[in-house]
This record gives sequence, C-alpha cells and structure tokens, in this order.
Amino acid sequence: MTTTLDKSLRREVEVAGQPYTVVLDATGLKITRKAHRKGIELKWTDLIHGNTAAANALNASQEDERG
Repeated sequence: MTTTLDKSLRREVEVAGQPYTVVLDATGLKITRKAHRKGIELKWTDLIHGNTAAANALNASQEDERG
C-alpha cells in the first residue's frame, strides 16, 4: 500500500561534496543548494509525459534571467 503525498517531503542529499535540499510535493520536485532559494523545479506531469528536456531548458533560461 502507498501513502498519498499530501504534505511536502524535504530531504537533504550530498552531490559532489555539496549539500542539496530535495523537496517533493503533490505538484513535483525541487532541488536547491542548501541555504539557497533558487533551484531546479520539475513538475510530475512533465516527467511523466517526457517533457523533462523542455522543463530543464525553461529552468535554465529562467536562472539566466534571474542572474
């Protein structure tokens, strides 16, 4: 039996020696460097429909605009 994801789930993971925060919620997931606000967001619908490349490109362009 599975549990419905009705609250956000926050975990820390270390990648290449850097701590990151991963947040899972009902809309998707977000990965940010620890103690930072900006990160990569991926919606579940994009992942399921194979739109991950488009979502990543959009996130990258938004990061460039934010500076």
